[in-house]
Amino acid sequence: MVDTQREHIIRKLRERGCRITKQRLMLLDIILEEECASCKEIFYKASRKDKSIGTATVYRMVNTLEEIGAISRKNMYRIACGRDCLVENACVIELDDDTVLELSAGQWNEVIREGLRSCGYMNGQNIRSVAAYSCDCMEVNCK
Repeated sequence: MVDTQREHIIRKLRERGCRITKQRLMLLDIILEEECASCKEIFYKASRKDKSIGTATVYRMVNTLEEIGAISRKNMYRIACGRDCLVENACVIELDDDTVLELSAGQWNEVIREGLRSCGYMNGQNIRSVAAYSCDCMEVNCK
């Protein structure tokens, strides 16, 4: 099914006048084959395969895919994992010193839980799920 989706998207991109480059194909494969929560996560996965890829390329590709109706960013930003979830790299965090933290779903859940506890929002409850919905500040570097 992924191959059919891939070919359909490639056809739509060509109809739109887009050249089908190796980087675009790689980004399309990452998006189709892996669950990515954000453009930055797509970028990190892509940069492991091709060091020359830039964030602008990723954002342009995601915007183009959204414009042709291949993806919806409203559905990209969702993390739903309980305390014992073992999904690796469920959350990728970049610090301002270029340190990249890759947290498993369980680690991410623990960070959220401790943060909520220390701010007084939780008193003995357990987290069922965490959802981060798309907004402009998630797309750019927030300060």
